[in-house]
Amino acid sequence: MDYQSLSFTELQDLLVQIQAELNQREKAEKAEAKSKILELAKAHGLSLDDLFKQTESKVKKPVEAKYRHPADTSLTWSGRGRKPLWVQELLEQGKTLEDLAI
Repeated sequence: MDYQSLSFTELQDLLVQIQAELNQREKAEKAEAKSKILELAKAHGLSLDDLFKQTESKVKKPVEAKYRHPADTSLTWSGRGRKPLWVQELLEQGKTLEDLAI
């Protein structure tokens, strides 16, 4: 097809026809894919619930503290991530992490 010879209106009409055909083919391909998926699931003894149910996410428990402030026992640190300010201050004062260990 020679697009150069078509008028602006003819090109617009062609674009509408192409979009309609694309939409129709997309629906047909999705329907075919859905059918194949259901057949495959059925062949393997799976239900839709087996395929799409949400798995329970594991609940992460907090990491236990490894270090505690010697004067204020409410201040703890697990040893992961950035050192809290109170740990940095005590280290600067000459304490070691072993001194703060629980």
